Amino acid sequence: MSILLIGSLDDDDYADWKTHLLAHLPAGETLVLANEPHDVDAVEIALVANPPHGTLARYPNLRFVQSLWAGVDRMLSDPTLPTAIPISRLVDPALTQAMVECALASVLLLHRQLPAYVRQQARAEWKQLAQPLAGQRRVGVLGLGALGGACATALAGIGFAVSGWSRAPKAIDGVACLSGGAGMEQLVATSDILVNLLPLTPDTMGILDARLFGRLPQGAGLVNLARGRHLVEADLLAALSSGQVSHAVLDVFAQEPLPGEHPFWAHPGITVLPHVAAYSAPESAARIALENVARHRAGQPTTAMVDPARGY
Repeated sequence: MSILLIGSLDDDDYADWKTHLLAHLPAGETLVLANEPHDVDAVEIALVANPPHGTLARYPNLRFVQSLWAGVDRMLSDPTLPTAIPISRLVDPALTQAMVECALASVLLLHRQLPAYVRQQARAEWKQLAQPLAGQRRVGVLGLGALGGACATALAGIGFAVSGWSRAPKAIDGVACLSGGAGMEQLVATSDILVNLLPLTPDTMGILDARLFGRLPQGAGLVNLARGRHLVEADLLAALSSGQVSHAVLDVFAQEPLPGEHPFWAHPGITVLPHVAAYSAPESAARIALENVARHRAGQPTTAMVDPARGY
């Protein structure tokens, strides 16, 4: 029986992943690639990177799916996805570190008012703006999973007053952890900078909307590093026009690549990043994924199991 690598990958990506997977492949295992001829009946395990809808249903003997990405929302939206097969997400310290770095950079960009200084530079205007210290800036983090929790901890570690929200109650040193509807209301109302790291589920789709923006403190900053479909784009543009939101750092978009004619590109209140906050690096992810495969083969508990009912 074999392990399949399948995803929305080009030939170069397949070759890169193959190199790193073979370096960690357990003895006795066979790796096959979806872009090469292979026996569908022999596949028991799939290593997946956003596989096109309908593809996993072609493997009648599939028993375990290991995602090579941290997010699994696109895969779970596949109506043909076999429902009884266990799925694991990727939890990679290297990916987490990359997300922490991007969250820190984005929050510091807003905290230190760099967009305002960029605009002043364009006008050759020398004007020093009042600058609070980090402890005087309230940062809210939506989502306290592996990525959100690490980002909240790092932000608190450099002095920000950090609150975090999660679906279920959590406890993180240095972070005021909130949950439930009342907790969400409190977090939004007290976030000078709001960072979104929620998983994308039916409940969170479109959560960054006019109602949420209206509950933020006047002139709050927004950082979206999660999914583009969390954001109602027209509502953000309106909130920027009114001054309710002062600036937004966006790494993810409903359509990617972001179309050249999209208004976000030229908007002075938006910093566009081309989905670079964090990505799965084959150098580290291959080993972690195959370690989980070995646990599955040995009948041991696998890590980061997905609950399809929750969407992550």
